[in-house]
Parts: sequence; structure tokens; C-alpha cells
Amino acid sequence: VQLQASGGGLVQSGGSLRLSCEASGINLETYAVGWFRQAPGKEREGISCLSSSTSDGGTYYADSVKGRFTISRDNAKNTAYLQMNSLRPEDTAEYYCAVAPGYGCYDALSMYGLDIRGKGTQVTVSS
Repeated sequence: VQLQASGGGLVQSGGSLRLSCEASGINLETYAVGWFRQAPGKEREGISCLSSSTSDGGTYYADSVKGRFTISRDNAKNTAYLQMNSLRPEDTAEYYCAVAPGYGCYDALSMYGLDIRGKGTQVTVSS
């Protein structure tokens, strides 16, 4: 399993970015996919999870991003996305994608079942 996160960059507060997570070696549709982030000096935070198509789970968002971020998956491209709108300086972090086969996302605890693979992509939001 290989995941390639990309799409990070420098953006002003209130701006938008779309992160991509391209998967290889797996059929991403049958995996749950999620996003984590970690800012310097802070603990890693699980922010969103999209269930596998083979599970009965749904979609989870942390309160810190709910209403601003949207997770999605393009099965044809074997790629997941995180659309980030209304960005704030506190969203500055390294962002990582993660997967789990046949997994369902229900709540914050669901994030613990995901496996981070590959390098992250840096998002910096200026005030």
C-alpha cells in the first residue's frame, strides 16, 4: 500500500486548498480513507474519515473542521481528496492520509483504526 499526499501550500486566512491522496497497490474504493494533521509541538489530530464502500459506516469530521472541510473519493482515479475552505491560521500543520480495508467511520474513535502511509503535505495559513 502506498499513499501520496499532495496539494499543500501557503494560503491566506479565509482561503481554500484541496489536498489529494493518491493510492497505489490497493482499490481505494474498498478502503476507508482519512486525514490526520500535526502542527509543531502539538499532538496528531484525526480530522476526517470516509468509510469504505463495503462497510455501513458514514463520514466523520472533527469539530475543528466540521462545516469547512469536505472529504471525498474518486474511485476512477483511486484518489481521495480533502477540500479545505475558510482556512484559519490554526489549520497550519502537516497533513497525512491514512487507510483501512473494509472499514467504517462513525466517530472520533474510528480514526484510531486508520493506518497512515507515506509522507504528508504541509499546509500553512497566514493571518
